[in-house]
Amino acid sequence: MKIKSNHFRVKEGESVSLKKWPTQIKPVYKSKQAYLEHLDKHVTELSELQRLHYASNQYAILLIFQAMDAAGKDGAIRHVMSGINPQGCQVHSFKHPSAEELEHDFLWRTSQCLPERGHIGIFNRSYYEEVLIVRVHPEILRSQNLPNKQVDKKNIWGNRYQSIVDHENHLYRNGTRIIKFFLHLSEDEQRNRFISRIDDQNKNWKFSVADIEERKFWPQYMKAYEACLSATSTKNAPWYVVPADDKDNARLIVSQIILDTFKSLKMHYPLTDTKRQKELLSIREQLMKEKPDKN
Repeated sequence: MKIKSNHFRVKEGESVSLKKWPTQIKPVYKSKQAYLEHLDKHVTELSELQRLHYASNQYAILLIFQAMDAAGKDGAIRHVMSGINPQGCQVHSFKHPSAEELEHDFLWRTSQCLPERGHIGIFNRSYYEEVLIVRVHPEILRSQNLPNKQVDKKNIWGNRYQSIVDHENHLYRNGTRIIKFFLHLSEDEQRNRFISRIDDQNKNWKFSVADIEERKFWPQYMKAYEACLSATSTKNAPWYVVPADDKDNARLIVSQIILDTFKSLKMHYPLTDTKRQKELLSIREQLMKEKPDKN
């Protein structure tokens, strides 16, 4: 099965109902071995494109991963980006904001972590938490010291969506290409993964009581995600809803979308002008005249 990136893309202006988006589809691989070969091919391609991306030094790439707990964000990042040179890639995870971060606007802390040209930045959760968990738990707004007029439930989410879209359009105009992934996990599959984490002592560290507490708000989170995806998927910074019940399938879909984005940039290695060529040839002649060290 050929992976078509646009099949998972949320169109600009589209009203998203997550019940209509599958959490599992027919696998794009025929066997575990085929999956490993397919992923290895993607990883190798991505490694080559990263070198080209770094050398051309025109664009920055920002990957954003959002999902419910246990959807596989960490695994997708680890497997898909396994061939990437760490010098050209930074991963940032955003937890509860610090006291200093709460004294700034909600985009401030993530803005400091944006990738530079020629680099890849990965946000494991992001500024989108401010219209997801904060929307599900509006009491969090009280800790953000916002002016009373700004904490208007009728307008605050629309205002934040607009701030995000404006922010992402600004980044796009300045050479940053943003790919946003929502790993779409079913409630039943999350339950199974939680049980697996409890049963396997080596996975106990992944589980916390807070995960179960948040699970109680599943319907509210789905509504928050639907509103967010509908309002912030744009031509310049699209959302991709990736079926996540099958981790291997999800990783292949994510890697294909990243590859397609890289290829769309039509990058090339910097051209060498005549002056530079003469300079290099002169240096080559000097090196050729050196006597080899017999030691």
